[in-house]
Amino acid sequence: MNITQEELEQLMADSAQNAIELTKEQFDIDLDETSSSIAIVDDVLLRFIYRYKDQALEDNMVFTLCNVYGAYIGEIFRREIGGIWHYEVSDPHSPHVLLEYAGHSYAFAGICYQRLVNDSQISVLQYYQQAISNHRQSSAH
Repeated sequence: MNITQEELEQLMADSAQNAIELTKEQFDIDLDETSSSIAIVDDVLLRFIYRYKDQALEDNMVFTLCNVYGAYIGEIFRREIGGIWHYEVSDPHSPHVLLEYAGHSYAFAGICYQRLVNDSQISVLQYYQQAISNHRQSSAH
């Protein structure tokens, strides 16, 4: 799939908006596009499992949830710190989107996947806070 940077940025902004709408529709919870709302994403991912059980772990639902919430978190990071979205195709069987900033790549959709599928103790918020911390420390030097 060929996608321009502009199309990718629009896709990720739209996906972030989808996360806001999905969270409101499914759980009547408002995501306010602030870093403090990322803790809610941790909760919402587990709520999908609780509400939909095995259905939440079907491939297409996992893909959708991880991508919209990953986009939501990435868009907050972009507003606070910066960065550009990158469509990674080095493995043609597993293309994915990363947020790149100052020589680092962040897999926000990937951390959502880890929490949703592999380990509910993994925190999306902690991953985000570590990403922020990486750049606050390096900019303070």
